Amino acid sequence: MRWHVVVLGLFLAAAPRWVAAQGLPQGYAGADTCKICHEDIYNTFTKTPHDVLQTSAKRGWQGRACEACHGPGQMHAEGPAADNIRNPAKLKPSAADQLCLTCHLNEPTQAGHLESSHARNQIACTACHKVHSSDQPLVVRQADAIVNQCRTCHLNVWAQFQRPFHHKLPEGAMSCVDCHNPHGSTRPAMQQTFAANDPGCFKCHGDKRGPFAFEHAPMRFQGCTACHEPHGSANPRMLTRAEVRFVCLECHANLPSSPVKVAGVVPPSFHDLRSPVFQNCTVCHQKIHGSYVDRNLLK
Repeated sequence: MRWHVVVLGLFLAAAPRWVAAQGLPQGYAGADTCKICHEDIYNTFTKTPHDVLQTSAKRGWQGRACEACHGPGQMHAEGPAADNIRNPAKLKPSAADQLCLTCHLNEPTQAGHLESSHARNQIACTACHKVHSSDQPLVVRQADAIVNQCRTCHLNVWAQFQRPFHHKLPEGAMSCVDCHNPHGSTRPAMQQTFAANDPGCFKCHGDKRGPFAFEHAPMRFQGCTACHEPHGSANPRMLTRAEVRFVCLECHANLPSSPVKVAGVVPPSFHDLRSPVFQNCTVCHQKIHGSYVDRNLLK
């Protein structure tokens, strides 16, 4: 094996002249030089979306894609050491994010990055993305792979999906990014948006969107989570309460502690909630998300 060392030494000795011949900027070694020692990483990198840096001249990194993230590599090629090359995985989260955002800053998915909880909690891009890895591709497209990635941190949310009534995420019918933008969003909980500014729920539940002639106020001011548990619930239809009437009475009740101020219209006196006839509000008020014809949201 000693002859390999001799050949490598001869190459490194001639590296500065070879780099100059390739027309690379001062201090850069080029991706072909990186490939000599990191052939396995180089080969997997060519299968990722980042390989476009190597082949396209659009961003100015053609022929030296490795150094777009790792920095100038000529010194590292002449004397390989961990301290003379930049490793994004070992940078501070803010520095790693800044490095990634030099290319990804103006993409729609990054619009709310600074407001996101990931950014505030110092979760770097490299915590979720493996830039040159064959077992975990840069862009994960399989729903189960995305869920496995998210649940490593969000254990409490994953536990909510184990309740009897839940979105079909554990079954693989959807993934976390169907509702959330992991890179950040201007909406609470990094929610995805639909049709520019509506909650992402309407992407699937379009019949609840409206606009309605007679709106149910919580739909406009609080959204779906006013009545539903978004991840999972012990109650049918993922409601926040065990019975429909208790959900409604959170707003439509004349409470003794607040005899005048109520959030919604108080039910008329003939609604005797002791009677089973009136214990399920949606038997009559079926259009609880909004109605086109009736201000009382009747069927």
